[in-house]
Amino acid sequence: MNIKEAKEEIIHTVKAYTAKDEFGNYEIGVTHQRPVLLIGPPGIGKTAIMEQIARECGIGLVAYTITHHTRQSAIGLPIIEHRDFGGQEYAVTEYTMSEIIGSVYDQMERTGLKEGILFIDEINCVSETLAPTMLQFLQGKTFGNHKVPEGWIIVAAGNPPEYNKSVKEFDIVTLDRVKRIDVIENLPVWKEYAYKAGIHGSIISYLDVKKENFYTVETTVEGKRFVTARGWEDLSQMIKTYEKLDIPVTEGVIAQYLQHPKIAKEFSAYLDLYRKYAMDYNVEDILKGQVKDGATERMASAPFDEKLSVLGLLVSSLSDGARECFEIDGYVEKLFAVLKYVKFLPDLSEGLSEALDMEREKWEKSNQGKAMEKTEMRICLRLMQTLEEYIKAVGGGADFDGVKDRFNEAVAMRQTLLEQWKQYFDHAFDFVESAFGESQEMVVFITELNASHYALWFIGENGCDKYYQYNQGLLLGERQQMIMSDIQSIEKELSFLS
Repeated sequence: MNIKEAKEEIIHTVKAYTAKDEFGNYEIGVTHQRPVLLIGPPGIGKTAIMEQIARECGIGLVAYTITHHTRQSAIGLPIIEHRDFGGQEYAVTEYTMSEIIGSVYDQMERTGLKEGILFIDEINCVSETLAPTMLQFLQGKTFGNHKVPEGWIIVAAGNPPEYNKSVKEFDIVTLDRVKRIDVIENLPVWKEYAYKAGIHGSIISYLDVKKENFYTVETTVEGKRFVTARGWEDLSQMIKTYEKLDIPVTEGVIAQYLQHPKIAKEFSAYLDLYRKYAMDYNVEDILKGQVKDGATERMASAPFDEKLSVLGLLVSSLSDGARECFEIDGYVEKLFAVLKYVKFLPDLSEGLSEALDMEREKWEKSNQGKAMEKTEMRICLRLMQTLEEYIKAVGGGADFDGVKDRFNEAVAMRQTLLEQWKQYFDHAFDFVESAFGESQEMVVFITELNASHYALWFIGENGCDKYYQYNQGLLLGERQQMIMSDIQSIEKELSFLS
């Protein structure tokens, strides 16, 4: 299954394992709660979905890469105890608590969450001395003499042997005690994540044309050559940061993340083209409704890869704008809830301080935002910053009406941003419609928007008449499949950047 399906399956497993009967006992007894074993290629998001699952299920998460551990840190250090057996004292070896089990208890104390996931990565790549401990862990849910606390679900991950020569096969006895899920890479599923995570538009657009380069591992006489989903995401972060700092993204930089010379060279050339298209068409002006003279005609007659690139530029810009709107919308809603709460309190400053303390506690429990999605983290930070400003204002003599005036400024800013991006969505459709009308390019545009979580949120909240018009008119059953099949055939015939 793909990583999205694996995530859903693990969520269902968590719900089943944490379900309780009317007496407060687990519906599935602890001894029958098989550890989940994820087996899949490196870099496809196995670790990332653990954080998402913990957030969505409202449970804790402790994650370890087991190859970084020794037998001592996993099961604890030996200590000598003296015991009496049959009237005679003997020296007996016991063990201190495992660092890993200790971390679970620390997490429970810090967050107050009594249930969670203990995630162990690279479990089938451990050293010879640690291998028996890992088998004991999967079979008995213990490290040394210490059990994983009740309510904590074990999820382990490993790579198939073709990706790592250190992999050790589990025996049937062990495999018969786990819930095994085999995961494969999947570009359409990753693209949904990519839009939500704000992956650089050049990467999404490139992979629309070169799907086969999304994930590849080859063994050559010169060694391993590979590209993974993790590599694309990390490269995206570097490209975005380099752009902000006005540092050139060279082929050498790209090759540090895409460790496949041919693909790194191809993408480097494409990135130059992508930037050229951005300048030639000026996407920002298109969104403002100020289309360059001749741009529509050029788009209509452009090669297919150029069309895909420009459509990708439009969708990435719309998705980024929708994410910004989502963030400001969530911030204003949370701020409104705080003001609604403190309005009738006898002490305004005390009420605002209480609200700020609650947000800080939430921030700390999520390990200073690390367990939050990026947008949630930014909303939380902005809210805390605003509450601090309100508290200072009240300390300076402001009353509730003064705080409300500041809030109304935030509401006005939100409304301006939403109206601006509503126009941008309309102008983007105007441009695509003028260039292509009801065509396969419009299908591509709609399909890409449908893959963007934030774009769909924005349209659902604010409307977009032409989206609904073309979404209903073009994306219906067999016609959509036929058009997308034609597009895939065209892609195969392209000698793009070869």
